[in-house]
Amino acid sequence: MFNFLVCIGKMKKITPSTMLNEIMEINPNAAELLFEVGMFCIGCPAAAQETLEEGCRAHGMSSKQINELVDKLNKIK
Repeated sequence: MFNFLVCIGKMKKITPSTMLNEIMEINPNAAELLFEVGMFCIGCPAAAQETLEEGCRAHGMSSKQINELVDKLNKIK
């Protein structure tokens, strides 16, 4: 899917409600950080139906951990 915001130089922000598969459209470099925290589901078919928060909760992450992950994801260049 073509992301117009990235094309014009404005990076879309990742939030807890961002769909997992959309994270890779926003910033493909986010995969490494997601793998580091045990989130290998970005290539899973469920990634199109699950938000970042839902995936994190399924992996036992707290609200604080999710917010810290979101902050880190948005800092990746």
